[in-house]
Amino acid sequence: MQQRLLPLLILTLLCTCVRAQITDPKATEFYEPVPPKVQSSPVLLPPPSDAIVLLGKGADAAEWVNAKTGAATDWTKEGDALVVKPGSGAIKTRRTFGDVQLHVEWRSPNEPDKKGQQRGNSGVFFHERYEVQVLESNGSDTYTNGQAASIYKESPPLVNATSVMGDWNSYDIIFSSPVFNADGMVIRPAYVTVFHNGVLVQNHWEIKGTTAYIGLHKYTAHPETGSIMLQDHSNKVAYRNIWVREL
Repeated sequence: MQQRLLPLLILTLLCTCVRAQITDPKATEFYEPVPPKVQSSPVLLPPPSDAIVLLGKGADAAEWVNAKTGAATDWTKEGDALVVKPGSGAIKTRRTFGDVQLHVEWRSPNEPDKKGQQRGNSGVFFHERYEVQVLESNGSDTYTNGQAASIYKESPPLVNATSVMGDWNSYDIIFSSPVFNADGMVIRPAYVTVFHNGVLVQNHWEIKGTTAYIGLHKYTAHPETGSIMLQDHSNKVAYRNIWVREL
């Protein structure tokens, strides 16, 4: 328990003690404790009857658009999977969502020459701003609050349940949206629970704010619903069987 609380303690100290603007991304990177590895298999769940299918058979991308331009996505179709087209930009759902249960299956590309954050990097974003990291973390080390299934630059996973490079992974995520009052103040923060390949790795984590590569996370008021976004981080990560249930 003490090891699990160490990153949170460091983040708290940064929030309360740092007065100057943080300009070095390493200031918010944790390397210890290292989540222990566990063997697991992806949970391949068909969508329940009340789910909205966001990516199904034939990699039908009708529910997705380019996050910047709003045009139809040009990510590559491979069977039932949709693969990141490096440089084309992130994609987001046409629909917007608040509190949800989300199922996502993803696969890292085979790129053994790459390491750390350059290896199978992507991400699942809620409201286009709160990220659950996607990364090939089975055979490569990085900062622990940046590995697969981390709440990026906030919370390392409880364990490392990542499949070997090139195999499929599954995320089952329960996300509760933040609530703001009329003045833009947070009256309920966002929370997230994540199962990675069926293993609990984030247990009702209180999100600290909008995901940021540099600096501390903080909230900015936004609408009650927002798009789910998949990141283009220049790696050919594949996605399939994505569905969502509104809660």
